[in-house]
Amino acid sequence: MSKKILEVINAEKYYGEKGNVTKALDDISFSVNEGEFLGIMGASGSGKTTLLNCISTIDKLSAGKVLINGENINGLKGGKLDAFRRDKLGFIFQDFNLLDNMTAYENIALALSIQKVTSKEIEERVAKIAKTLEITEVLEKFPYQMSGGQKQRVAAARAVVTNPGLVLADEPTGALDSKSSKALMESLVKLNAELNSTILMVTHDAFSASYASRIIFIKDGKLFTELNKDPDKPRKAFFEKIVETSAVLGGDANELI
Repeated sequence: MSKKILEVINAEKYYGEKGNVTKALDDISFSVNEGEFLGIMGASGSGKTTLLNCISTIDKLSAGKVLINGENINGLKGGKLDAFRRDKLGFIFQDFNLLDNMTAYENIALALSIQKVTSKEIEERVAKIAKTLEITEVLEKFPYQMSGGQKQRVAAARAVVTNPGLVLADEPTGALDSKSSKALMESLVKLNAELNSTILMVTHDAFSASYASRIIFIKDGKLFTELNKDPDKPRKAFFEKIVETSAVLGGDANELI
């Protein structure tokens, strides 16, 4: 039986005060199993970014629970919350968030240094993840010396090098051209397949979403529907189903932001 890494239970989120309350999340429940690659899609204002913020501990639910590895993250504060983010979660952002004054190697190694991993093990782990993501040749380069695609693969390496329980990707291809987007998505699939990384990705892009194994669609703060990829069919077939569902949801797939 697959282990549940993430459980979202009756999640609700309200903004505003009495008489002027906006319900950003409306009783959403779903789970993500270990080694799964889940995509979340929805129109602008659907609540998907709010949901990601609540899962990533940036924001807190008004009601309901988010369990990561069985731990209710809503109750974490201060040092415990910082430690949880550092040790249990990996983040991939749209704008890379690399430190400009550090090389790719140093950016990837930083999280391990904070965890007080030995220099020898840091070298081994960075080398392994760099080989997997095909970025060995840029390890000694600074961010300004790299292409957008290389920077995002370095960011992906940084996110998974600590072996987090859950990797959260927020519009990871948003700042990339189509060629770099394809390379990054293939890299995420590789991480998912070879390292059994559990990935949750919010994206507006049907092409990027088609690399996931399952897609959840959110509309007006509620779970609208979900799609599961058929492993016996080509990715193109899943892409077409995503586009069709997006049309039903309202608006063109590539306008879902």
